[in-house]
Amino acid sequence: MNTLPPAWADPTVPASALSRRELSRRALLGAAGLGVAGAALADPTAAAPARRPLTWLIGDHHVHTVYSSDAKYTFSQVTERAQAHGVDWLAFTEHSDVGHANAGGVFAQNEEIRRARRENPRMLVFQGLEWYIPAAEHGTVVVAPGPNEAELLRRFELAYDGNLTGSQDGTPGGPDTARNEALAREALVWLAEQERAGFVDDVLVLANHPARLGIDSPQELRGWRDAAEGIAIGMEGAPGAQAAALPGWRANGVRGEYENSRRPDSWPGYPDEAWTTYGGFDWMTATVGGVWDAMLAEGRGWWVTSNSDVHRAAWDKHANQPFPPGRSFETAGRLPDPVLTDSFQPGSDFWPGQFSRTHVGVERLDHLSVMAALRAGRAWVDHGHLLAGLEVRLRVDRPGRGLGREEATLGGRLRVRRGTALVLEVTVHAQSVPNDAGAVPRLAHVDLVRGAVTGPAADPTEWRAPDTRVVATQEVGGRTGTFVLRFPVPEVESSFYLRLRGSDGRLNGPGLRGADVDPAGPLSRPRGDGGSPWDDLWFYANPVFVDVV
Repeated sequence: MNTLPPAWADPTVPASALSRRELSRRALLGAAGLGVAGAALADPTAAAPARRPLTWLIGDHHVHTVYSSDAKYTFSQVTERAQAHGVDWLAFTEHSDVGHANAGGVFAQNEEIRRARRENPRMLVFQGLEWYIPAAEHGTVVVAPGPNEAELLRRFELAYDGNLTGSQDGTPGGPDTARNEALAREALVWLAEQERAGFVDDVLVLANHPARLGIDSPQELRGWRDAAEGIAIGMEGAPGAQAAALPGWRANGVRGEYENSRRPDSWPGYPDEAWTTYGGFDWMTATVGGVWDAMLAEGRGWWVTSNSDVHRAAWDKHANQPFPPGRSFETAGRLPDPVLTDSFQPGSDFWPGQFSRTHVGVERLDHLSVMAALRAGRAWVDHGHLLAGLEVRLRVDRPGRGLGREEATLGGRLRVRRGTALVLEVTVHAQSVPNDAGAVPRLAHVDLVRGAVTGPAADPTEWRAPDTRVVATQEVGGRTGTFVLRFPVPEVESSFYLRLRGSDGRLNGPGLRGADVDPAGPLSRPRGDGGSPWDDLWFYANPVFVDVV
């Protein structure tokens, strides 16, 4: 492990002060002017009205504390560091396991989360759970604040967590696999029923690090999405643990700790390329015409996010304390608070907002509005603070040709007549302040990906979208400040979707489905090659759908 910190690592910087990035972002987006009144849930198929400008809030839906047996930090430590890195909303999602369940961890957490809300009035703090999905990987479960948030998580944990119920096995063809997969879908239906009954105001689920073990099959992803409308809404487009690739910090050096290979319970239809990250993003997201696009080709939302998954941060001197005699995580349900040492401790993570950011477009500053934006797909993600801001508007080129609304933003959809011409307008706010690597990131290019909407998949195991490809690229290297890119979309003949991505241009090449599909996509570095995640930065935006009639 490295013994000397890089220039950007300064553990003496007070975490309570707003960073220059935060001040710059708030000035740019005007977040301070938002009200705090509640907001009704958004229609997940509708575009945000153009007359009501969105404010983009930075957040992280996958964070751990001493209430996870493999983590380290207190709630105060995480919220302070998150605030220092410009985070507006944060979800604490502890692992469900025997110790957590036996000690009633969700109720103890709830007390600390309520305290965190009082101590951080400018941050929207959520309680959640990292669900061991039966027969599959992990998932984020996030609940809207309310009197029953902890009780819902407690009941869910005991009844449906794969770790606690012994339903984790998902080996293809295994004797228990079908039953376990059905339990996962039943769990999502149960969550929807609790929301409909008014037990909680809202709840949503995201699949975590979906290709890390290759055990989240295409039919499972579709089954979760379809089990209960609006509950399972997407997946981590990029996993946490991005600091695992810092030179000398971890032997394998793979962003996201994607250090695995095919296992007996992996889905056999995935290629060998699936078990690593590309530009730090999960194979399902990074492959143009791959799993993500196969989901979108059905014409329904399946959104991507990014997060820290913080357990132990790189370049941090805190260490776990041992338990007192006779005590353990199984009996206490939490770890002892960490202590500050004189040396750097092992860690593969960045702090929330330090490297990975999910930006959601809201109309009000409250918890329900953040959840509504996530459900509606009004979100984009970046690494290393590549962009200061991004706004996307797909509109009818000649007014009067649309059917209803004439423009849409991320996650929205337009309904237009055949032969209508469209234009995609992308407003880029270039970064102007250094990130934590000490450099001002520079966006080099913006790619437009287009995919045909072909309807529900005839084969639920299909993971390819053959009609999806990069259709345009605009080089923007050297551009600063705020600028607008326009992508014309000539007369349309059939339904489709558009999505955006871009990078700093330092590491790209032909994509996994060929150069004719993706001429300059993200690449995977060999394990342990010493490539820093700060040297290969990307952003991804959720799609806009077009229904042609």
